[in-house]
Amino acid sequence: MAATDRTLAIAAVSLAIGLTVLALKFFAWYLTGSIALYSDALESIVNVVTAIAALIAVRLAQRPADESLPYGYHKAEYFSAVLVGVMIIVAAILILREAYFGFLEPQLPEAPVEGLAVSVGATLINVFWALYLRRYGRRVRSPALVADAKHLMTDVISTLGVIVGLVLVYATGIAALDSILAALVALNILWSGWGVIRESVGGLMDVAVPPETQKTIREVIAQNADGAIEAHDIRTRQAGKLTFIDFHLVVPGAMSVEAAHTICDGIEAKLRETVSDLQITIHVEPENKAKHAGIVVV
Repeated sequence: MAATDRTLAIAAVSLAIGLTVLALKFFAWYLTGSIALYSDALESIVNVVTAIAALIAVRLAQRPADESLPYGYHKAEYFSAVLVGVMIIVAAILILREAYFGFLEPQLPEAPVEGLAVSVGATLINVFWALYLRRYGRRVRSPALVADAKHLMTDVISTLGVIVGLVLVYATGIAALDSILAALVALNILWSGWGVIRESVGGLMDVAVPPETQKTIREVIAQNADGAIEAHDIRTRQAGKLTFIDFHLVVPGAMSVEAAHTICDGIEAKLRETVSDLQITIHVEPENKAKHAGIVVV
């Protein structure tokens, strides 16, 4: 299976798992009547929305560039991740509302063992899937899948807190702890939503590649530009799984176009061997354009 088809299939599986976990968590809430478990179930609605957004974004990001979007659709995944962040924040607000009313009229949850068992089962599903999704999403550099995995892990942490807290509720008989737990879950979700939005906005703003990757790019150019004078104004940006690189390559004024083109081909080939999914633009300039800065080749 091609990598793009596998990514799309994984996004679809993520949606199916999200629906399954959602059903289990609402069943746990139905058994107990716990506001904390209800807040946990509400967060799972966001998981489903996240999976839908990721599926659409991954499918859209696979479309080839066309006349209207000549650089491709890769940033679609960042829009998906921003939507996920907003939905996470909305879920947190809904949970805070339920926690407030529950605190005004506290009630002890019912059927503790059955409800907690169902919740634990749903959490285990999320743990295994989140770990796999995060590893695969990072490998193929998919912002939508990575955002989905991050939210699932936040959901896992929240659920574990709810489970431990509910054990304390049953042990102490203090019904108000149920609402306090729900409020704490909501605050954790708010922080998660802000983190997802912050990272995704960075992608929309054409953030540069990490410093270690920039260093590698500069080294590759320096080692494979024999015959040129210097390379300057090196710029990089990340758009989904694609990395864009552009720079100016200064060559001797008497050098032929064919010779300059051969140098560019060599640099591009080595860069593609080192950094995957590249779009490279090289501006060739005569020696009177040298800035004596950047990467000096000779």
